[in-house]
Amino acid sequence: MDLGLAGKGVIVTGGTRGIGLAIARACLAEGATVSICGRSRESLDAALAELGEGAHGAICDVGAAEALAAYVDAAAGALGGLYALVNNPSGFGATDNEDGWKKGIDVDLMGVVRATWAAAPHLEKTGGSVLNISSISGIGPSGSIPYGAVKAAVIQLTQSHALHYAPQRIRVNCIAPGSIEFPGGSWEWRRYNDPSKYFATRDKIPFGRMGTPDEVARVAAFLVSDAAGWVTGQTVAVDGGQNFG
Repeated sequence: MDLGLAGKGVIVTGGTRGIGLAIARACLAEGATVSICGRSRESLDAALAELGEGAHGAICDVGAAEALAAYVDAAAGALGGLYALVNNPSGFGATDNEDGWKKGIDVDLMGVVRATWAAAPHLEKTGGSVLNISSISGIGPSGSIPYGAVKAAVIQLTQSHALHYAPQRIRVNCIAPGSIEFPGGSWEWRRYNDPSKYFATRDKIPFGRMGTPDEVARVAAFLVSDAAGWVTGQTVAVDGGQNFG
């Protein structure tokens, strides 16, 4: 299917690794021009080298309000306009204490809110879309209290933003990935450092394996495209049935 992304600008915040990088790669494969951001120069340069021609990138701490707004405006300019914003990064606020909650709220929640505020004037010009990356931890009880609560908030925010931005012809959707394994990611770390947790989780997935970033990215590319032009306010679980396991 031709998704109609050729020549259209897509921003992926937190796009230097894992799911974010895979989404950037999938959009580029469909002919989009893509901008990614990350906090580390080393990881940003490595990601841009992998993505190659058509990719723009900048250093940005998504938890810093002014820096995030400046990045979105600059990226939209560099791309010649903005068709889609993918809010991907996570502060991985896992601990049930002040620090864990602050990380989750600053990055996972307010990073989505602020990036969408900044992107909306650009997206209104193109009738574009926003895609938020939540988690199945936001659908049911989570072993990480702050992470689950903040990801649940992202799902609710998606619904409210979909209604709010519809008059501006901006669609807003969400993906809730299950356990996704990739080099350098948390599940790869658990495989070797906490195997009981890793295999207990894997064994609950009906397909008997972890998901891959590319499996999430293909759904993401569809949802930001005109092929999903009548889809808004929805959260799609990409988890191989894990939420039912």
